[in-house]
Amino acid sequence: MNFTRWSARLPGTQRRAAARTEQTVSPDRRGEGSVPAARAERLTDDVRPVPAVDELGVREVLDRVPSLVALVHGPDHRIAYVNDAYTAAFGIRPIGAPARGALPELDELGLLPLLDQVLRSGKPRTVKSRKAPDGRSYTFTCTPVAEGDGRGVLIFATDVTDHAEAAERLRASERRQRETAVTLQRSLLPQELEEPDDLRIAATYHPGGTEAAVGGDWYDVITLGGGRTALVIGDVMGRGVRAAAVMGQLRTAVRAYARLDLPPHEVLQLLDGLAMEIDANQIATCAYAIHDPNEGRLVYASAGHLPILVRDEHGTVQRADEPTGPPLGTGGWMHSSGSVPLGPGSTAVLYTDGLVERRNEDLDEGIAALERALAGATGSPQVVCDRLVRSAGVTPDHDDDVAVLVLQHPARKGAESELFRNAALELLGGVEAAPRARAFASGVLTSWRFPVELHDLGVLATSELVANSLQHGTPPMRLRLRRTDRRLIIEVTDGDDHLPRRRRAEPGDESGRGIAIVATIASTWGSRRTPGGGKAVWCEFLLPGPTRTAP
Repeated sequence: MNFTRWSARLPGTQRRAAARTEQTVSPDRRGEGSVPAARAERLTDDVRPVPAVDELGVREVLDRVPSLVALVHGPDHRIAYVNDAYTAAFGIRPIGAPARGALPELDELGLLPLLDQVLRSGKPRTVKSRKAPDGRSYTFTCTPVAEGDGRGVLIFATDVTDHAEAAERLRASERRQRETAVTLQRSLLPQELEEPDDLRIAATYHPGGTEAAVGGDWYDVITLGGGRTALVIGDVMGRGVRAAAVMGQLRTAVRAYARLDLPPHEVLQLLDGLAMEIDANQIATCAYAIHDPNEGRLVYASAGHLPILVRDEHGTVQRADEPTGPPLGTGGWMHSSGSVPLGPGSTAVLYTDGLVERRNEDLDEGIAALERALAGATGSPQVVCDRLVRSAGVTPDHDDDVAVLVLQHPARKGAESELFRNAALELLGGVEAAPRARAFASGVLTSWRFPVELHDLGVLATSELVANSLQHGTPPMRLRLRRTDRRLIIEVTDGDDHLPRRRRAEPGDESGRGIAIVATIASTWGSRRTPGGGKAVWCEFLLPGPTRTAP
C-alpha cells in the first residue's frame, strides 16, 4: 500500500502544498533586497532545515503515534495496515484478511456496521468510550479515504480509559448519593398506613429515574380520634438529601400539629411559619384534609398544592380547586379551609405534580387526564392507585417523584352495615337532660347488643361527659353515639369553646373528677374546637375481639 498517495488525500494536505508553492521565491524575481546566496549559506550553516509534513513518512508517523490506527479497504474491509499501538493492544493482524474474522475486537464492539455506514455515506463517524476486550476504553473515529476507484476506512482509536473510569466513579458516587436520598425518603414515609374504621386507604411512592435526584414528596394518614382522620400530601421543592430531610421535618411537624385537632387551615398556618424557620429558601406545597364520617365531607386546606379529586358513587369527578394559598415558607398569607362531599361510595385522590406534570404540556391537561382516568377506575384503593399511576405513564425511569394517596368511603350493605351505626340526641332543658341522656345511651347500647360490661362503661362515660357539658358548656348541646366494626365512640358537643383538661381533684373538691373518670375507663379521649364555635369532647372504647372484622 502506497501511504504517500493515501496521505496526499488526507484533509489539509493540498492546502499546505499550495501554500508552500506560493511562498517559494523564483530566482529571476530576486531583486536588490534579496539576501545573497553566500549570506544565506552562512545563516544556515549551523541550522538543519525542518522537513515539511509531506516529506515525512506516513508509515513512520502512524507507527509511532500512541493511538490505535488501522486501515481497511473494500466492502469486506480487508486489512491494509495496523500500527504498532494497535498490534500491542490486540496482537498481530494479517494484512489482506477481512475485518470480520481478522479484527474480532471491532466485531465485539459493534463497529463493523459503522464501517459499512462510513463506506456508503462517505462521512466520518465517531463512537465514544467503548470498552474493548483488552479491558481498556477507546473512542473510535472512522474516516473514509479513497484512492482512484478504491475506497477504505481509516480507524483511529484514542485511549480514554482514565476518563471513562473517572466518569464511572462519578456515576457511582451519584448513584450512592441517590440511593442514600431514596433510603432517607422511604424511611421518612409511613412504613404502614394507619387504617381508619370508616375509610379504606392505599398509597404509593415512585422515586424519579436514575438520572433524576430524589425529591421531597410525602404523604401521611393520621387518625385523630372520635372517628375522624387526617390525610396529608406534600412536595418539598428541590432535590436530593436536603429536600428529603426538610420533608421529614415537615411530616413530623404535621403529625404533632394534627394531635392538636386543629382545623386544616390552622395546621397549614403553623406549618408555614415552621417552613420559614427550617430554611427560608426552601418552599413546599401541601394539602391537609380531615374526614369526619358523621358529616360525610372532606374538609381541606391547600398551600399551593394540586387540587384534590373526588369521584362520587355515580362516577362523577369533582375537582376541589378552592380555596388555596401560596406554598409553605412564603409567609404573610392567611389560609382558609374548604370542603367537598365524600359520602358512602366515594373515592378521593391526593397526588403530587409528578403524576400529572409533563414537559411541553399544560398542567391542566394532565389534571384533566387524571380526572378521566379516575372516572373509570373502580375496585379497591390499591387497584385504583395502580391504575392511575399506569394511566399517567409513570415508569421506572420517570423524570420526577410521584406520590399518590387514594381513600374510599365504602358503601356498606347487609350484615356489614349493622356494624356501623349512629345515634344522636339533642340535650334540651336543664338538669333533667342528664337522666335522659343516660336512658338514651342505655337503650342504644342495648339495641347494639354490647356486652354488659361495655354497656355499663358506655353509660357511665355518657353521664360524665353530659354532666361536664351541662356544668361548663352552653347550648346548643348534643350527644352522639357511634359504633364501628372496631370501637364505640361517645361524643358531646356544646357552644362553649373552652376545652376541658384533666386535673387531679383534691379530696375536698366537689367537681373536677368527670374527665379523670372518662380517661380512666375509656381506651382514649380527647377534645377539639368545632368550626362554628364551641367544642366537642369524645371518648372511645375498643370492642371485644370477636366483634371486630378485618379492615
